[in-house]
Amino acid sequence: MKPNTCIRVLLLSFFACSQTQPAKINFIINAQKNEGEENPYASISSIPVPEGFTRIATKNGSFAEWLRRLTLKKNKMVYLYNGLPKKNQTAQFAVVNMSVGNKDLQQCADAVMRLRAEYLYSEKRFKEINFWDNNNTDYTLGTLTDRKHFDQYLYNVFVKCGTLSLEKQLKPVEDVNKIQPGDILIQGGSPGHAMIVVDMAVNPSSDKKIYLLAQSYMPAQDIHIVINPVNKSTNPWYELNNNTILTPEWVFQKGHFRTWP
Repeated sequence: MKPNTCIRVLLLSFFACSQTQPAKINFIINAQKNEGEENPYASISSIPVPEGFTRIATKNGSFAEWLRRLTLKKNKMVYLYNGLPKKNQTAQFAVVNMSVGNKDLQQCADAVMRLRAEYLYSEKRFKEINFWDNNNTDYTLGTLTDRKHFDQYLYNVFVKCGTLSLEKQLKPVEDVNKIQPGDILIQGGSPGHAMIVVDMAVNPSSDKKIYLLAQSYMPAQDIHIVINPVNKSTNPWYELNNNTILTPEWVFQKGHFRTWP
């Protein structure tokens, strides 16, 4: 792996998921180019935790366990739906081994919905796969289906639903200390963005918790585990108790955490 470049201040001018006007963010990033770099970790579960931390226990068959088992690509490059590399190759720590499709649809909220739907599909819990649009129309997969039907369902969901509708569908997390893998950081609107917690760990001696975040972005691109741009010592893990959550391409507040109903 190439050594990190020096710490620098980046001005990120970007179009976020489903937004119409650009937003600008200034903060420090420990920048790292990933062109041609290999990822040594086979799955999310093999990403090491910082010293003193232990992964939280998960139940067999749970969404948290399923997320932890997601496999990662060997190459760290993030590609767009059209096969071109993403311009910003400094945001990702590793790339999830899952297709982005060949249309500009699987952006931020869509990636979150894709992961949730794929988990429920793998568990054959078809009737629980449902998402709402902005008019509160419920798109439910319903009865037993094949993969072709499922993929068409996801296509329709990606067209109809986004950050605004997903934020309305999810429940606010009342106690941030109780978030779990599978919970969402989301800010609906134009601009808007959504990311998903894919793993968590705890320090038994201090009860301090840390977590990993994954995202897609705009244009539609590979789902990827993001770096922690402001804390080199825990990168790519984020500390739970921070009020402001600075991610490589969006800034959230801890009040933006949501969970599935």
